[in-house]
Amino acid sequence: MTQTIAIDVQILPHGEGLPLPTYQTAHAAGLDLLAAVPADAPLVLGSGSHTMVPTGLSIALPDGYEAQVRPRSGLAARHGVTVLNAPGTVDADYRGEICVLLINHGNEPFTIRRGERVAQMVIASVVRAELSLATTLPTTARGSGGFGSTGR
Repeated sequence: MTQTIAIDVQILPHGEGLPLPTYQTAHAAGLDLLAAVPADAPLVLGSGSHTMVPTGLSIALPDGYEAQVRPRSGLAARHGVTVLNAPGTVDADYRGEICVLLINHGNEPFTIRRGERVAQMVIASVVRAELSLATTLPTTARGSGGFGSTGR
């Protein structure tokens, strides 16, 4: 069963007129984030370039939650455009604007227009670790096998 939490959202002046992020299907995990760029000044993201895309939103997450900013699969598959620091993390104590760091791995420039869906935001529970210094660790069948050690 899906859990629901309330999140306060502030629309910044350059985000006015844009709808709030929404889930596109009944079982979608992510809310689509929209580009809050000026209608008369779209961003052109050149091949191999990256840029910060404003969303015009700030949020107040409850303690114990984070927001993950993730790529949209369609942008990556069709244009080679993805979130550079995927997933980006929005901490519960952050109150600034949510921005999306996009990179264009495609061969052609990509234009980002006002209201375009540029990323998705997934709200997730946070578990904090309490680290304890140890001189040895319990053994496992895998041991210290790292990159590529369990398959091709």
